[in-house]
Amino acid sequence: MSGDVCGVSDGMDYQILQAVCDEDTLSSSSVGMSDLSDEILLCILRHIPVCDLLLNVANVCQKLNTLCHDKTLLTHVSLSEDYWADDALVRRILKQLANHVQSLSLNGCYWLSGSTMEHIARCRGVTHLDVTGCRITSLRLSRLLSSLAFLKSLAFDVAPGFNSAQLSSEAVDALSRLSELRQMLLTPSYGVVPCCAQLRKLMLQFDIPDVTKEGVGVCCQLMVGQSSVPHYKQLEEFTARLAPGEVNQTLLLLYLAVFSVNVPKHLRVFLVSIPGPNPAPWPAAPSVAQSLGERGDLVALQLPRSWLDSASLKQALEGNSPKHLSFSRCPALWPQVFQSLLNSGVRDATQLVSLNLSGINHVPYSECRIVEDQLAAGTMSQLADSCSNIKYLNLMHTHYHHENSPGLEGETHLCASLAKFRHLLSLTLPACALSDGLNTNHTQMQNTHLSPLFQGLKKVPRVGLQNYKPASESSVSGDSTSGLALLLAGCLFLETFELIGPGFASTLPRLEPCTRASVEPRGMCAWARGIGDAHLAVLEALPQLRRLTLAGLPGVLRGTGLVQLAKQCRDLRVLSLANLGSLKTMNYTAALLDTLKQCTQLQELRLEQPYLNANASFFEALSCCSRLQRVCLISRCGTFDPSATETFMERCCHVVMCHMFMGGTLVMCRTLQKALLDRFSAERPALSVVIYPLQHEDLPSVIRDIPLTLLDRITLFQSHVAQPPHLSPL
Repeated sequence: MSGDVCGVSDGMDYQILQAVCDEDTLSSSSVGMSDLSDEILLCILRHIPVCDLLLNVANVCQKLNTLCHDKTLLTHVSLSEDYWADDALVRRILKQLANHVQSLSLNGCYWLSGSTMEHIARCRGVTHLDVTGCRITSLRLSRLLSSLAFLKSLAFDVAPGFNSAQLSSEAVDALSRLSELRQMLLTPSYGVVPCCAQLRKLMLQFDIPDVTKEGVGVCCQLMVGQSSVPHYKQLEEFTARLAPGEVNQTLLLLYLAVFSVNVPKHLRVFLVSIPGPNPAPWPAAPSVAQSLGERGDLVALQLPRSWLDSASLKQALEGNSPKHLSFSRCPALWPQVFQSLLNSGVRDATQLVSLNLSGINHVPYSECRIVEDQLAAGTMSQLADSCSNIKYLNLMHTHYHHENSPGLEGETHLCASLAKFRHLLSLTLPACALSDGLNTNHTQMQNTHLSPLFQGLKKVPRVGLQNYKPASESSVSGDSTSGLALLLAGCLFLETFELIGPGFASTLPRLEPCTRASVEPRGMCAWARGIGDAHLAVLEALPQLRRLTLAGLPGVLRGTGLVQLAKQCRDLRVLSLANLGSLKTMNYTAALLDTLKQCTQLQELRLEQPYLNANASFFEALSCCSRLQRVCLISRCGTFDPSATETFMERCCHVVMCHMFMGGTLVMCRTLQKALLDRFSAERPALSVVIYPLQHEDLPSVIRDIPLTLLDRITLFQSHVAQPPHLSPL
């Protein structure tokens, strides 16, 4: 149950206790939930999963049975988080929902059988249906659509073998009335888009590998005829998210071919996310940008850097009041971006809610990095004044170097400027943005590293430890965190915080190629190397923190800051840690175990460290996270204890995802994976267990077999959380 629900329940318990203790009510025998008003009970019941609501709570008494079937509780239903609902239970639920539900989501219910999906046809009044990640074939989709005459919104996967020719005439008629469609494309296809002539909102996600499991190249050649070309006459919103691969980019251009001829008159949202440094160009992009700017109702814009220039960007923004803007990895556009946002280039900048500037000023690293290549604190201060309602801000892959020279009046710190964004809920920062300046120890280390004489006369230290001396930790203390303290004092409502080092690249293979092409080599930014345990400890000032990501921070030596923030941030739900401290030894193990013992509300853990030892002590500490649902461990040279893993799974009965990409033999990994599945699958229908050697050659195909809903939640290292979920790129 969420923190808000717990707060409501605690408040009501207090009121009941006061009523019982009041002298005027002592004559009454007792006060229970049945004495509460229907309005209060409905408020409580709204936060109970629908399965528990109908199958358990409704059986308590007649009053609760009536309230549990209230239309306000059963109109909009989601089964996506009911991981313990098996096929039989879901069928019973769908039977009871048949006459009530209007919006039904089974997004990510990958464990349900295809025959269970057909029971959705009972719910004939459904107007919004989401079966993304479910087992939906062409014929099964045809039968569903034929029964859902009022359907207006559909989300599903276009899996290999999908054939739109198998759709019945009734299904095609239903598609022609759709106003909203979301397709996850797992094979080259137009899906059902050509049948949807009235679409107002189209969301596409491309996740097609260039090579099949058998090693055969995937062909992206579609039959193009009058009946197969998508129709976008009524389109208002277009969103496309691509996984890496040439096939995905080729297919996207086929979907966009119509835009080259005619841009929809009412288009106001255009979001295209293509990973990697060099997306294929699209000649029609400037004309689309111009059309978006002419009507003055632009809501959201995101284009790859090779699709947009300063002139077309100015045309797109001028006279508009956008809510969501993303210029990820577009360094050539950053002068025009700030000019448009600061100098009345948009009609009303206060409407902006989400801004992604990841890599906006990123240039290849050089020893003589100029000021113009960095974020300017003054500019960000002006941005905060103009765009005062921003809630989601992403500054990853940017740089800020605060010159705090002794005896001179230092400039305003970037964090002081960021503190003016009073409404921030999500923030992603490069590690160097928190540094208060390049101190003496940093200068000495940098000079020592660059000196050929030192390299020739001194013993070469171990990789990962050369920048740190026993005395160096004292430099990361006290006033070195003053900038971060200013930031946290202003942004009291932060729920999501990401801090990424400049050289971090995850070893998980799915996004590795495009990620490595856009980051700098590890350790080149001396300012970032100074961010350590003291800075993590200051994060305890974020009482609303729910999601925390720390990656590529070599200055975190002992991890004491992790323990301190975990003690204060009691509602932390998602924790992602990667490559902290040395990469040759894991020096913060003791602190990590203490941290896990404090995270009693934790639901997701992602831990990536080259030399992780997942032994009995580790899993014993992890077992303290009694609400844990998903855990992913990534360690190229790591080890694990099979018996301790099994004991952990037994203690943490809510875990439905256990992914471990570690060292060890293939036989050892497969044996443990089979043991866990055999023992716990019966009681956990959604259980996903993947234990595989990280260096094994078959790992990419293993990754592709994992349900995408789980990959998107935790296995893939997300670095774009500074946008609303429905707009965030891969």
